[in-house]
Amino acid sequence: MFVYEKKLQYPVRIKTPNPKLAAFIISQYGGPDGELGASLRYLSQRYSMPYPELKALLTDIGTEELGHLEMIGAIVHQLTRKLTDEEVQNSPAFAPYFVDHTTGVYPTAASGAPWNAASIAVKGDVIADLTEDLAAEQKARVTYDNILRLSDDPDVNDVIRFLREREVVHFQRFGEAIRLAKEKMDQKNVYFTNPAFDR
Repeated sequence: MFVYEKKLQYPVRIKTPNPKLAAFIISQYGGPDGELGASLRYLSQRYSMPYPELKALLTDIGTEELGHLEMIGAIVHQLTRKLTDEEVQNSPAFAPYFVDHTTGVYPTAASGAPWNAASIAVKGDVIADLTEDLAAEQKARVTYDNILRLSDDPDVNDVIRFLREREVVHFQRFGEAIRLAKEKMDQKNVYFTNPAFDR
C-alpha cells in the first residue's frame, strides 16, 4: 500500500510560461525514457524479483518515480497555464499538442508519439531486468541533459537538475543491486535458475 504525501518531492515554482519548453519536457512525462515508464517498469519487475532486498529497492525507486512523474506534470502545467492564443500560435513545437490536449498534461513523447507499454521492459529474469534498469536510468539522465541544453529558464533548470541527480543515484543503486544479485546467485546451493530451461 502506498501513502501519498500531498507535496512534491522537490518544489516546482515556474514563474514564466513557456509552451515551447513544455513541448520538450513532456517527454519526461510520457516519452520512451520518461517517468511514467520508469515507475511502471520497476513496480512490475518487483513481483518476479527473488530477493526481498531487491523487491524493496524496486518498490522504493518505482514509488519515487511516481513522485517524479508528478513533478514533471507540475512543470508542464506551470509552463502552459494561462497561455494566450497568440502564445500558442507562436509556438510551433507546442501547437500540435495544444490542438489535441489543450493544456492538459498528457503522457506523450516530445516527438508527439503517445506513451505505450512497449517502452518498458519486464522480463522476469533478475539480471536482464536489473540491466534494463541501469540502461533506463542512463537514458533518462541523457534526456534530462538534453532538456538542460534547450532550457534557459532557471526555475525549470533547478528542478531538472534535481531530477537528473536522482537518475544518477538510481543508476548507482541498480549497479549495487546487480552485484548483490550475482553474489546471491553464486552462493552454494542457491544458484538462481529458470526451471523452464535449466533442468
